[in-house]
Amino acid sequence: MGGQALVRILQGKVHKRNTLEQLKLVGPNTLSVALLTAAFVGMVFTIQFVREFAKLGLTRSVGGVLALALSRELTPVVTCIILAGRVGSAFAAELGTMQVSEQTDSLRVLGTDPVDYLVSPRVLACMIAGPVLNIMCFAMGLAASVGLAETVYGVSANVILDSACRAITSWDIVTSCIKSWVFGTIIAVVSCSWGFTTTGGAKGVGESTTSAVVISLVLIFIADFILSFLFFQGQGDALKQCM
Repeated sequence: MGGQALVRILQGKVHKRNTLEQLKLVGPNTLSVALLTAAFVGMVFTIQFVREFAKLGLTRSVGGVLALALSRELTPVVTCIILAGRVGSAFAAELGTMQVSEQTDSLRVLGTDPVDYLVSPRVLACMIAGPVLNIMCFAMGLAASVGLAETVYGVSANVILDSACRAITSWDIVTSCIKSWVFGTIIAVVSCSWGFTTTGGAKGVGESTTSAVVISLVLIFIADFILSFLFFQGQGDALKQCM
């Protein structure tokens, strides 16, 4: 099903109105939760890093470490975990309900391909919204880290931002967006697939929703390892720039 949806997207066979509706669900309706989560993740890591780095006299390196951790791993993974819990479950439950109530069969009778009408818009929405949410959550996480470090630990915001700018590169942002794009695609494909294979009435819808979220999370972590291994092999020198 994932392959069919991607082929339909490349061919331009996507229902535009449905795509805009799903973009609203995946993007604006998820933004507040994702930003709040990113802010607290950034602040938690700030507490851990500032305490330890201050003992070593490396306070000026805190910004670089935070920026690298947020951009390379934390932001794309955390953002897509929120997507899996909020959007993936909604996709699986909605399509599962349509499947057990035979609404998808009705679409076929009317000459409409359910993949074009239901699956492709959801996959495309996650592919678009994932990287956008990732960038916004990265900015929020870094801003929360800067605010906490300056107000609680007395580390100047200029020091942290200067360190972050010297440590992070455009490649880190690109890889972060690639990760969130892959994770978003995984969430949409897995959730829609489980929704379309739902059987057994209301009980089956609940089981499919749970399975879709769990499998999406597992695949996200597996994909994160594979992508990190491909993108960041060998010894890095990013932190040398912020020492």
